[in-house]
Amino acid sequence: MSATNSSADLNMNVPPRMKLLQIEAPGRAVWKDAPVPVPATGEVLVRILGVTTCPHWDMHIFGGQPMFPGMKLTYPYLPGQPGHEAMGEVVALGAGVTKLQPGDRVVAWRDTGKPRHGFYAQFNHFHEDDLLKVPATLAPAEVASLELAMCVEVSFQQLAALGQPLGRIGLSGLGPAGLVAVQLARAHGATEVIAFDPVAERRLLATTLGAHRALAPDTARWPASRQQDALDVAVDLTGVPAAIEFLMDRTRRCVTLFGVLRDEVRFSSRHLFGPGLILSGYGDHNRAAAETALRFIVSGQLKLKPLITHTFPFTRYAEAVELLRGKQAIKILFDPWL
Repeated sequence: MSATNSSADLNMNVPPRMKLLQIEAPGRAVWKDAPVPVPATGEVLVRILGVTTCPHWDMHIFGGQPMFPGMKLTYPYLPGQPGHEAMGEVVALGAGVTKLQPGDRVVAWRDTGKPRHGFYAQFNHFHEDDLLKVPATLAPAEVASLELAMCVEVSFQQLAALGQPLGRIGLSGLGPAGLVAVQLARAHGATEVIAFDPVAERRLLATTLGAHRALAPDTARWPASRQQDALDVAVDLTGVPAAIEFLMDRTRRCVTLFGVLRDEVRFSSRHLFGPGLILSGYGDHNRAAAETALRFIVSGQLKLKPLITHTFPFTRYAEAVELLRGKQAIKILFDPWL
């Protein structure tokens, strides 16, 4: 049976209408009716089983603020956006699809960055190259945030490309990315993982997920020194200059940046010698990073479910964003069928 015939047969079981979320203005999101999209060439139609918040995206877009410097926002915002951490089931194929079949469980491994409908919906169409097939045994909470894990894995690729063994690694910021980084550091063989965050509850969670130590970023308790007891390498997951400079003053070899940087960071003479410190930027999203993250999920070395603190219907989207903003939630899983 051809892919075209298979798509036509399965479309008989797909309803003509669905629900999706649209942010119509800052502070106002509507869960509304829309037609079910038709997959284009190379795309599949996914029945979404779960999608998780990407907190900074949600807080910025719902709050009327651009996620990146220079980004222009227009409202109503794109339907289904900013949802991009999603998993579901393939229910229809567009022309030319060769890698996926109806019934496959899939997860979005990257946000293409192109203007298009997002995954805050009951159905979405997505190119097959931007999806990974996942075991049917994985629940949405266990795998929907794979795109985040891919993004964090890119920082570990950066360290590897620079020839930097992990050794004693420091991680600044224990939001969702930082909690993923704790587990990836262990999976990649770090000898000691030291995490920094001002929130005690997140430090506790980091230790349950594998951090050897989780500390408040206190300059008095850990004075600046790049010599004795220093970190070997570090990853900043905040984008906050003070947090980055805290790591730079306590790291021997390399600090790599994951968090979105909006202000200048001071690189001074104390970082030039003894040995010279490398300050590394971010790399490119890539499928190999996603496949590595998925392998760690399947093996049990990367657990995404503990990051999910709430499961909501989309009718509670505004409440979810407020929980994220107040640090009362880490990540929220939306079930579009509730």
